[in-house]
Amino acid sequence: MDFEVPEKMKIILEMIDEFVEKELLPLEPEFLNKSFKSMLPVLQEKRDMVKKMELWAPNHPKEYGGMGLDLVEHALVSESLGRTPIGHYVFGCHAPDAGNIEILHLHGTKEQKETYLRPLIEGKIRSCFSMTEVEMPGSNPVMMDTTAVKDGDDYVINGQKWYSTAADGATFSIVMAVTNPEASPYLQASMIIVPTDTPGFNLVRNISVMGHAGDDYFSHGEVLFQSCRVPQKNLLGPEGHGFVIAQERLGPGRIHHCMRWIGICNRVFDLMCSRAVSRIISPDRKTLATKQIIQSWIAESAAEIQAARLMTLNAAWKIEKLGAKSARFDISFIKFFVAGVMQKVIDRALQVHGGLGMTDDTIISFLYRHERAARIYDGADEVHKMAVARRILREYEGKIVR
Repeated sequence: MDFEVPEKMKIILEMIDEFVEKELLPLEPEFLNKSFKSMLPVLQEKRDMVKKMELWAPNHPKEYGGMGLDLVEHALVSESLGRTPIGHYVFGCHAPDAGNIEILHLHGTKEQKETYLRPLIEGKIRSCFSMTEVEMPGSNPVMMDTTAVKDGDDYVINGQKWYSTAADGATFSIVMAVTNPEASPYLQASMIIVPTDTPGFNLVRNISVMGHAGDDYFSHGEVLFQSCRVPQKNLLGPEGHGFVIAQERLGPGRIHHCMRWIGICNRVFDLMCSRAVSRIISPDRKTLATKQIIQSWIAESAAEIQAARLMTLNAAWKIEKLGAKSARFDISFIKFFVAGVMQKVIDRALQVHGGLGMTDDTIISFLYRHERAARIYDGADEVHKMAVARRILREYEGKIVR
């Protein structure tokens, strides 16, 4: 992999870094203490500024108004935007819309692209993705109770989903439901576009996660489908290919997540180092930075962040050059490794800040609460570790190692 960043990307990243520093970080105290919905007017102002700077939708197709960056380029952008929880939203490359845009672009019909994809990329509407179920193990996504049964020209959907991120205020959901129960497990489910104003689409609640239910984009919804009827033309891609399409969505999506997590690591690492050199702990004005344990945490964090960053960029490069299938184990590596590094670095930063770290006077406690889920969503760490280990061990079967 060539680690040289092209001059054009350096300029883009400098512009993004400056915008994040000057326009977004000052909004965080308001973000931490107000509802997301109440912030929409000021966030829209920032979005309009981003569009004028021609930095909108960096990873989305040019023909729909995006910048058309490739996966490695967007990985670098995601790292920069990850320094603040509102970065990706303001730049129009936020989950779950980013993943929905990718699969609509790859598999949507002409009508679906004009109805849903174009306004989604333009930031005029939002979407959600309904896959995870209350009673089914997320670690085994082929187990699914939600059904979509044909009736005339329609599908009738019944089932219960949760952790449908950003369902509150979304215009439509892409729903995974079983359409072909007699097929093999990986060909039973389909993806279907469901407008959220369809009768039978019921947003039951915004789930309280770590004490915070959230609202609007910044929430995770529980959705109940009760005889929810949509036309069969809302099928996204071939029937029974929902799992295959989901895998296409998850590969690049994990790059986005992991580089966002690296951005978070960079942010809390800066805060940790700044705190260490400024926090006086004795009458002779010694600081935390003089303590060996603090120095050890900082050295370990710096090395781990660098390793995680290079692993993620390598996986992005491999997806770009060879395809997600060839990079599937690299994707599993970064999923559990980067999530673990982020959790350790956030925890160390909180510890260095002491009582201050427990408050919402800094962003650290917010990140500690909301990013713990990184080791669970998109496949629990343990599942990825087992898949990688099984593959490695297969290579040793029948071998004699001396």
